[in-house]
Amino acid sequence: MRRSANSLALLAALVLAACGGERGVAPPPATPGQGGVSPDTGSEGASDPDSQYAISDDPTSGEASERPRMNASAAEAYAAGLKAFKMQNLSGAQAGFEKATDADPRAYQAYYSLAVVKERLGDVGGALAAYRQATGVVPDYEPAIAGLSILLARSGRPEEAVEYLNQRMAAMPKSAAVSAALAEVKSIQGDSGAAQRLAQEALKKRPDYRPAMVTIARDHYRARRMELALYALRGILDGYGVENPPRDKDNAEARLIRGLIYKEQGQRALAIAELKRAVELRPDLVEARVNLAAFLLASGNAPEATVLLEGAIRHRADHVLAHLNLGDAYRLIGKPAEAKRELEWVMRKDPSLYQVHYNLGLLYLFSENIPGVTPEQAVDRAISELEQYKKLRSRKDSVGDDTDELITRAKTKKGVLEAKAEEAAAAKAQPAPKPQPAPAAPAKTAPAAPPGGAPPLTGAPGKGGK
Repeated sequence: MRRSANSLALLAALVLAACGGERGVAPPPATPGQGGVSPDTGSEGASDPDSQYAISDDPTSGEASERPRMNASAAEAYAAGLKAFKMQNLSGAQAGFEKATDADPRAYQAYYSLAVVKERLGDVGGALAAYRQATGVVPDYEPAIAGLSILLARSGRPEEAVEYLNQRMAAMPKSAAVSAALAEVKSIQGDSGAAQRLAQEALKKRPDYRPAMVTIARDHYRARRMELALYALRGILDGYGVENPPRDKDNAEARLIRGLIYKEQGQRALAIAELKRAVELRPDLVEARVNLAAFLLASGNAPEATVLLEGAIRHRADHVLAHLNLGDAYRLIGKPAEAKRELEWVMRKDPSLYQVHYNLGLLYLFSENIPGVTPEQAVDRAISELEQYKKLRSRKDSVGDDTDELITRAKTKKGVLEAKAEEAAAAKAQPAPKPQPAPAAPAKTAPAAPPGGAPPLTGAPGKGGK
């Protein structure tokens, strides 16, 4: 278990300072076309800021253009897609939403939900196209506007996102959602002052708009203003007394951010409690799953961590840290083939993630029966991977690191294997001793007659003759 703790400790630097990014879709509304899915104002690599199940997608400005209703065939396919999504079946969800858009080209919610799923599957181009198709049907559809702009920012095109949102703000000056989305993009860019100002403007337009509240806290967190972030989160989750009750005590994104802050502060129990609650509220909240699983792995609970991480990948197929930690979890529960598969996926997806070399080193050093790898090959690969990790790691990661100890252990194991191989080779090369002939059997001789001649005949056993 100590090896697992060491492995996961290396991931601390990888916990993203930005939270928000995974998008969810809501269960089917009572009437298709009313309610449904919600906007995302998340950012790079973490959780969903405003994809709570069953949240309404009514316009935040109080004004809306015509919203066409799905036809019956599209509504049925859309409901099937949402059901598949809730079952963590992204391919099934995609099929359902595509069927809905085929049945009704004006099914704007289905286009939005399709974009959500494509983004989770790593299809950025397809997701952007689907978001645009949703706004092509309903130009002021705020969930798609926010989703499109945040994805542009997260995929390295923040200037394009800002230009797009400024155009939307000019056309929709009363929209709190557009202001909040622009605040999130500015926060991603590192412009905290603009982010805070725009989020406050969103709250002036709609005082109860939760995504703007979460953006304020998340931006403080990104800017490392932890106390201010906690203060903002307190208002969302706990309130400030009887006269100021919590704005949204079940906000999963706020729970996630507070859990990450507690984690950085070393408050393990509080962090675990917040992350567990976030996962309970939002099973699709990938970043909460990954961080909670890291705690479980560090404490030796690999089976439960495996379940969390497998669910994370079902919700976000391209989440690199989920695959990395799942590889280590599989190693710990004795599934070396699955561990190798996950870690090699990470190597292909992000070669710059040098922590994968450490986990591969552990796999080859401590696991038995790795498919396609002999024990001798395994120990050679363990040494190679650990030395590569040592070469690439940062100076910060080298503090308290046990890589040298592991390399020494691997070299000792290699020496033992080589000695055994030499002994086996020597035994095989030594000529076998010549077989010795068996000793001859002694000749048989007739028994000697008793003195006085042959014994007398008797009439019956035990009776002498006459």
